[in-house]
Amino acid sequence: MYDLAKIRADFPILSRQVNGKPLVYLDNGASAQKPQVVIDAVTRGYAEEYANVHRGLHYLSNLATEKYESTRGTIARFLNAASEEEIVFTTGTTEGINLVSYAWAAPRLQPGDEIVLSVMEHHANIVPWHFLRERQGVVLKWVEVDGNGDLDPQAVIDAIGPRTKLVAVTQMSNVLGTVVDVAAICRGAREKGVPVLVDGSQSSVHMPVDVQAIGCDFYAITGHKLYGPSGSGAIWISRERQAEMRPFLGGGDMIREVTRDTVTWNDPPMKFEAGTPGIVQQIGLGVALDYLMGLGMANIAAHERSLRDYARDRLQGLNWLNVQGNSAGKGAIFSFTMQGAAHAHDISTILDKRGIAVRAGTHCAMPLMTHLGITASCRASFGLYNTVEEVDVLVSALELAHELFA
Repeated sequence: MYDLAKIRADFPILSRQVNGKPLVYLDNGASAQKPQVVIDAVTRGYAEEYANVHRGLHYLSNLATEKYESTRGTIARFLNAASEEEIVFTTGTTEGINLVSYAWAAPRLQPGDEIVLSVMEHHANIVPWHFLRERQGVVLKWVEVDGNGDLDPQAVIDAIGPRTKLVAVTQMSNVLGTVVDVAAICRGAREKGVPVLVDGSQSSVHMPVDVQAIGCDFYAITGHKLYGPSGSGAIWISRERQAEMRPFLGGGDMIREVTRDTVTWNDPPMKFEAGTPGIVQQIGLGVALDYLMGLGMANIAAHERSLRDYARDRLQGLNWLNVQGNSAGKGAIFSFTMQGAAHAHDISTILDKRGIAVRAGTHCAMPLMTHLGITASCRASFGLYNTVEEVDVLVSALELAHELFA
């Protein structure tokens, strides 16, 4: 049973008020709130258990190392990876994709080689490839979405040419909520011998993920969206691709031996993890993933589907609201603009006065904004603790905003 009242009680911030109103937190697409178990783990990690990892023989160092490294196994279970050695710790998806750009793509891509992207990628899955375009003459090939915001897997596969060296695609749009059939893309790309990187920042929060079933080569996640601490995350990298990668950062832990004249690298995943890491952050991420798996990702997905359906019905009843993207199987993410003079920032300010937290702007997806023909939108993104009553509060506040700008 999905006990929503009990789940909400696990998140202390949900009991507070904002501007004299109960907080309605609908900015989960940007960053999710943290359950008490994660807050406790982080507090305990600093107050009672802190020490550097991998480098000490004393009790605290061994304890911190054990808890830190256990998160690698937790992430492997969460993603159904074949081995925890395929899990590389990062500060989040942005670092994970940059790792692939610097450590795998940069050494092997030549001028004229191509990377295939969809138009709805987050900047984190665009800018690292622009670096290669600027510095190495790599060509970025863009695949459009249709009028509902859906991305046809075959269109991505058809965009793969003889010079294509990588497909980099999101599994769920952070703006439209569109869920992409990345497994179909991976099957088609593999037939053409092209690796696939999947941005799992949004999708991994809302649905079960199985990297082996997807068949990708890289899968990046970020902790702060997964109800864990900011500065935590990981990227799953297949052993085949790990063997092709050079180190990204140099320093402690990623080496086996250093002399005045030579250096030899540690084995993956340590080869790609230099310096003192975010110890407590990653421990907190492990606790957050245990919490999610305890609830059951399928249960979370079912709850959010019911929220999506209810919110879609209520928002469609506002004939002066323009909702971007209407994919049938989308996640519980709604980006919208209002007819008339109301700017997205104005709308979000009015909602904030009612205690409602939404996002306003380009959502780090400017190419998609251009494709949609808008400069900004408001975004209400739902999470595992949101309720249908909060949907009603959102709709009521939007009606107020419309009256003010009518």
